[in-house]
Amino acid sequence: MRTMILAASILAIGLAGCGRKPLATAPTAAEQGAGGTAGAGANNDEVGLVELPASQQALVAAAGTDTIHFDTDQSTIRDSDRAVLAAQAKWLLANPNVRASVEGHADERGTREYNQALGERRANAAKTFLIGQGVPEARLLVISWGKERPVALGNDEASHAQNRRVVTVIVR
Repeated sequence: MRTMILAASILAIGLAGCGRKPLATAPTAAEQGAGGTAGAGANNDEVGLVELPASQQALVAAAGTDTIHFDTDQSTIRDSDRAVLAAQAKWLLANPNVRASVEGHADERGTREYNQALGERRANAAKTFLIGQGVPEARLLVISWGKERPVALGNDEASHAQNRRVVTVIVR
């Protein structure tokens, strides 16, 4: 009886951690490198990556920002954001030992599933642009957070506009 209770407890704990995972192509062990620790940056456990704050700051300094924005329900890159992505690509090409997670986001309107797919389309659009600028595809990972990680809380157009975005995150 005690064994059954212990097994049920372990199962319940395991299932509690089985929330929705972001869409991502997980890197192989060889791609991740040996023994990365969270001490080097914020650990993104859900996709097995470690963010590199110093490199992120260098990308932002070179490109002006790590973020581009989108119109409502759109995944087409705005003309004004093409220069940002081109500058990000230039920095990535000058730093061939870094990888980037291209992370798509949506505002709070719509279903979780719709926004997950929209975030993925946005991230893929940015990834395709970066590849077109010469960045090797193997160095880019696509993640969709959908509406799960807003930067602006609020139910107004200004908040929605800030949340419709793709962020290029430098990772190990």
